[in-house]
Amino acid sequence: MLSEKLDTYFSTLIQDGQKPLAVAFSGGGDSTALLSLLLKWAAQHSSNKITALIVDHGLRASSVQEAQLAATRAKNMGAGARILTWEGAKPNTGIQEKARMARYELLGEACRNLGVEQLFLGHNQDDQAETIFMRIQKQSGWRGMAGMTARKMSPLWPALYGVEII
Repeated sequence: MLSEKLDTYFSTLIQDGQKPLAVAFSGGGDSTALLSLLLKWAAQHSSNKITALIVDHGLRASSVQEAQLAATRAKNMGAGARILTWEGAKPNTGIQEKARMARYELLGEACRNLGVEQLFLGHNQDDQAETIFMRIQKQSGWRGMAGMTARKMSPLWPALYGVEII
């Protein structure tokens, strides 16, 4: 029953069974589950090449090894893997926001270079609740109360230009 729902869900989200797809992949539970499900769907329904995009922010001494471990995990699952590295000096303030923007710039550039039009992000219900809570705190209005949608063209210009977020 659940596998049929997921099958239908992916089939409605994926625009073209031939175009390459990408998953923002940290190696954590959410992105690993998403990559696994997407690879299973693609094996049955398409010839989509799926690439795990791993961002190394370079903010911790172990980040290189963590990125390499995630890439190995993705390859062992059957996906392609590409490590994207945030180069240059790192900020002293606003680190989370600046790292997020750098991450999306790296992901967007990689997607465009790979011909990927759909980038999958792994989120769970707790992430959705957190998003709504943060938007309430920022007084984003009734539109912010809707939370994350299943699919949308990225509002981050020009970082994710031409990439649909799933």
